[in-house]
Amino acid sequence: MAKKENYEDMLTKLQEILNNLETDELNLEDSMKSYEDGVKLVNKIYKILDSYESKISIIKDEKEVEFTDSYGDK
Repeated sequence: MAKKENYEDMLTKLQEILNNLETDELNLEDSMKSYEDGVKLVNKIYKILDSYESKISIIKDEKEVEFTDSYGDK
């Protein structure tokens, strides 16, 4: 089973792709492949961040409800 990439690993790979693209040492085909890989990584990173944002929102909302319920005012 393949190891699931974590957020930090994906950011590191994205930075490597950006560095390679900025060197201008890649031919057109390799540049396009790197760009495509970078876009895929950005999409994965966005999904992770969106998921975390949703979780934080849920936790925040739950804490506000608990605070309101416990103390009767907000």
